[in-house]
Amino acid sequence: MSAANELGSERAPLRKDVLVKRLFVVLAFLAAHRAYADDGPAAAADDSTGQVYLKIGEANVRKSLLALPALQNQGSSSAAALRAGKDLFDVVANDLSASGYFEFVRPGAFLEDVAKVGLKPAPTEANGFKFDTWKQIGAEFLIRAGYRLIDGKLTLEAYVYDVPQQKLVLGKSYKADAADVRTMAHTFGNDLVKALTGKRGFFLSRIVASRATQPQQKEIYVLDWDGANARQVTNHKSIAISPAWAPDALSVVYTAFAYHANEKKRNADLFQFDLATGKRWLLSYRPGINSGAHFFPDGKGLALTISQSGNPDIFRMTLDGKSLTRITDGPRGAINVEPSISPDGKRIAFSSDRSGQPMIYVMNLDGSNMKRVTFAGQFNSSPAWSPDGKRIAFAGFDAGHFDLFAMDSDGVNMARLTSSKKPGGKFSNNESPSFSPDGRLILFASDRTGVSQLFVVTTDGTTERRITFDQHAYFKPQWSPYLD
Repeated sequence: MSAANELGSERAPLRKDVLVKRLFVVLAFLAAHRAYADDGPAAAADDSTGQVYLKIGEANVRKSLLALPALQNQGSSSAAALRAGKDLFDVVANDLSASGYFEFVRPGAFLEDVAKVGLKPAPTEANGFKFDTWKQIGAEFLIRAGYRLIDGKLTLEAYVYDVPQQKLVLGKSYKADAADVRTMAHTFGNDLVKALTGKRGFFLSRIVASRATQPQQKEIYVLDWDGANARQVTNHKSIAISPAWAPDALSVVYTAFAYHANEKKRNADLFQFDLATGKRWLLSYRPGINSGAHFFPDGKGLALTISQSGNPDIFRMTLDGKSLTRITDGPRGAINVEPSISPDGKRIAFSSDRSGQPMIYVMNLDGSNMKRVTFAGQFNSSPAWSPDGKRIAFAGFDAGHFDLFAMDSDGVNMARLTSSKKPGGKFSNNESPSFSPDGRLILFASDRTGVSQLFVVTTDGTTERRITFDQHAYFKPQWSPYLD
């Protein structure tokens, strides 16, 4: 059965008042890392040829067998040092597992006592490890690393080897304050992925999302890609929703229901927040909805939904909020929302009910050459472009719940990515997709645990991973661009 058939055929148009309510629900309710690397003695990686050890396409078919032994503690055995070693190992292991490139060798299969052999192979190092012992168990790559914590300063010495070729792929030492242990681990993970694939790792990227703080209140939070280090960046004590990253990842825009004293009412205003300075400023406070903003790739303007003329339509706006250009206009009172700008800055995907039911459309920046690209389901929303601009992910509503789907940008080759149930057996909602910077994963919100948490799924839908483990509800997550 095709994904389009699975999503369901078109139904009779919903009543306009129901559509307005549901679209507003989609809008409103779905809605200074630093590490230090040395080129010291460890930086002897034999990568001068620029050899690519893992081809990206092959990783989707077969994962490489990676041996990741425990890190050697080369300093004190204090509780702080042991904790730092555990944190380093856990973060690196989680990063590499999530990358989709690797399958880990079971520690029980190791033939060497890794605590008793060195980080370099024999005979290069006295008492060094032997490649043959790793080759025998099928390991394709081997990580040997040691760390030490001295006076609050953490050092990691790490080596990555191609076992069949008996070759050093990456060797590097890292230094940071002990508090930056996670950044150090993410940095090593990125370096490893780059050394093996020639592509950048996403482990230093971050996530922005709306999170429920109290009943009827939501604020904007920024988290590490793996859900750690959640930091609240707004304090409206209202509903703050639909955040989006600036292309340089230094600021975010979002919508908050701000109180206007003169009118004695709240309005869905658009704000921008500088993450480094904590400065916040108002971009658009036109009456009605100012929401669903998305930056153009050059960072010089936004596309967003504004409803000051009645029905929501998509506009282009300068960053000072003064210059406004209408892109969509109906037709016949149609609702046009959730603009998502393609990576090349030439097209906009959006959701519209102009066909009678909310579907995904793609158009040029000026609104010309508009094309409907979804034709199934009751309610399709939240389109998101892949970084290469070839695919669009979206949330499709059918049979009482949302699931994630992905398709080519022209609407063909649609595939269902999610299908999950709540503890009681009912199908859960999986929505608000956002691609990782490398395009290999899709971030989304799911209520399968009973509360909306953040998950990632591979772009073929084969592997899912939960990344938040609290009792807060998250809405409209967005994955940042690369930060390193």
